[in-house]
Amino acid sequence: MASLSKPDAPRFDVDVFQNEYLAQGAREVNAIVTVTATGGGTSGGRPLGAAAPGPGTAVVLVIDCSGSMEHPNTKMRNAREATAAAIDTLPDGVAFAVVAGTNRAEDVFPGNGTLAVLDPYTRIHAKEALHRLKPSGGTSISTWIDRARKLFDAHPGTTIRHAVLLTDGRNEHETPADLQRALDAATGAFTADCRGVGTDWEVAELRRISSALLGTVDIVAEPSGLAEDFRAMMATAIGKQVADVALRVWTPANARVKFVKQAAPAVEDLTERRTEAGPRAGDYPTGSWGDESRDYHVCVEVPAAAVGNEMLAARISLVLPGPDGTTEVLGQGLVRAVWTDDLASSTRINPQVAHYTGQAELAESIRDGLEAHRAGDLDRATARLGAAVRLAHASGNEGTLKLLRKVVDVVDAREGTVRFRKNVSEADSMTLETRSTKTVRVKK
Repeated sequence: MASLSKPDAPRFDVDVFQNEYLAQGAREVNAIVTVTATGGGTSGGRPLGAAAPGPGTAVVLVIDCSGSMEHPNTKMRNAREATAAAIDTLPDGVAFAVVAGTNRAEDVFPGNGTLAVLDPYTRIHAKEALHRLKPSGGTSISTWIDRARKLFDAHPGTTIRHAVLLTDGRNEHETPADLQRALDAATGAFTADCRGVGTDWEVAELRRISSALLGTVDIVAEPSGLAEDFRAMMATAIGKQVADVALRVWTPANARVKFVKQAAPAVEDLTERRTEAGPRAGDYPTGSWGDESRDYHVCVEVPAAAVGNEMLAARISLVLPGPDGTTEVLGQGLVRAVWTDDLASSTRINPQVAHYTGQAELAESIRDGLEAHRAGDLDRATARLGAAVRLAHASGNEGTLKLLRKVVDVVDAREGTVRFRKNVSEADSMTLETRSTKTVRVKK
């Protein structure tokens, strides 16, 4: 374990869990890297390069105002109430804006192409302006993302930049290429939590957005639940203290990184998001941090070696870029490889690695099962969701197991024997799909 931190900054600890022993000729090294930040966020403490929540934090609330938000008419009212709840949750000093999203994006408040700063005056007038959130028009989410990016850019000096994107439908009035262009421009500029209200939106579409912008995605099946969800999102957002943190993986000559995945609190593949960071090193974005802990699965392929040899397979560093082009190392851990002819040592699977490999398989089984069900392949759907039940039961993922039980009748959880339930609601199916990537930590 290693940690490096300034006295006035959150402390970052890096722990590496692995079985470093390999059989002769083996080349793949797996490790779970646990990163824990303490002393920032809810515990106080100043972040690196930023002020406490307030002057260094900016939030943009993007609310779907397409015509479908009129059906039922309570949906728009609940969205307004949720936005007001979010504004009330944010502390004075936070820069913020409200945007109405249709087939274009319109500034609702402050309405001048920039952000307002929360104080008693702007709080009152922002909530009054929410009456301008009225349903009409179509859905072009790229324009919403572009507008949020431009609003953040118009307010320099904020380090924690967070957007909330609420929609009730599919992105029907533009091409996937339009959305990708907006995501490419916004990547690294801000983070975004995406919420789908009701059941007429695409899980894969919102997950694509939240993944690109290092945020979360979830369903709010009943519009009446929006206010509580928005309050929770704002509380989390203002707890963030450090932005733009990256996981840097250095490997020796002739070794290569096979993948880097966030394993907890949710599965997120970061492999394709690598940016080069010097000789044999690459950075993988992790976004903003408060007081929290996350796990990452790093897999490295090393040159095969004879029994008795050992090597440093990877050096894992948590890094933060500085304004002057320098890089601060917040924490560091080492991944080792030792070749042995002891069969018991080389075949032992590290519990953390085994657990998170199972959690990734669980998410994949749910996705495959629901896709098969939509395609009418009931046999494959039953088999894959049965496998998901077995994995959820074995790993103690009670939250996912509870969601699975709303879609299948569980005959034997240990064996994964299930039957598809009749008349499964769309909300239950979408909730399972949306939350399928959420994981549980390894049991101590």
